[in-house]
Amino acid sequence: MNTKQLVIVSGLSGSGKSIALHTLEDLGYYCIDNLPLFLLRELVEGLEGVGDETFINTAVGIDARNQPQQLGELPDLLEVLRNGPFECLVLYLEARTETLIKRFSETRRRHPLTTSDRPLAEAIKLERKLLEPMLNTTDLRIDTTRTNVHQLRDLVCTHLRGNTPYKASILLRTFGFKHGIPHDVDFVFDVRCLPNPYWEPELRTLTGLDPAVARFLEQAPEVGEMHEDLSRFFDRWISRFEVDGRSYLTVAIGCTGGRHRSVYVAKQLSRHFEAGRHKVTVHHRDLA
Repeated sequence: MNTKQLVIVSGLSGSGKSIALHTLEDLGYYCIDNLPLFLLRELVEGLEGVGDETFINTAVGIDARNQPQQLGELPDLLEVLRNGPFECLVLYLEARTETLIKRFSETRRRHPLTTSDRPLAEAIKLERKLLEPMLNTTDLRIDTTRTNVHQLRDLVCTHLRGNTPYKASILLRTFGFKHGIPHDVDFVFDVRCLPNPYWEPELRTLTGLDPAVARFLEQAPEVGEMHEDLSRFFDRWISRFEVDGRSYLTVAIGCTGGRHRSVYVAKQLSRHFEAGRHKVTVHHRDLA
């Protein structure tokens, strides 16, 4: 039975809590932002009785808008949680005051603790004081003063998933050029240069999913060369997109009608991606 994990993400406003939560969500965590502390115990009790795989890994964001008394009681609550069925981790994000002021001025967002008589610098100072109880419970403390979005994502992935690499989800979409090129894609590949099963009368009504079509295409050396070249291309470049923070990539593969060659090539690529532990979805647009 898998151990349930609860990650509490806290820290200073503007330090990257939302980015950390989005990263955890991409890693498969069920994420709740700005959870009131008085609901944390009820959440945990509810999660204990849920057998759904969706909630094996859960992350909650907690900020300084909770009452000071509740924040002061958090260390004791975490000790209780850690003695339960959860692996409970606290991720605390911070940055220098001048960096936070610059970030708020650039984004023009309002600090949650600013008021008409409390300027930004004083709000940040108050927030540090309110969140002091969190520091004694922190498992991972990250200063994002000199950290960009992509570096923060990498840090969260590394610490929460160890050496398990982050994998983007891939959508393979086949289409026929005679019906138009899909627009909402990242890559478009044209496989009309491959031998066309359509011109074989016994294959014309079949598709690239049928064994007879597969045998026909496998006899042509250029089909294997196409697969090798595409696999090599993606093996080299998908990881670069993952480092850049891409969660999804859509790859369109087209032939004349979208029924034979593109469908076969997509099927082969799907197997290649799955062997690399990517989540793959295949959609044949013109196969209906």
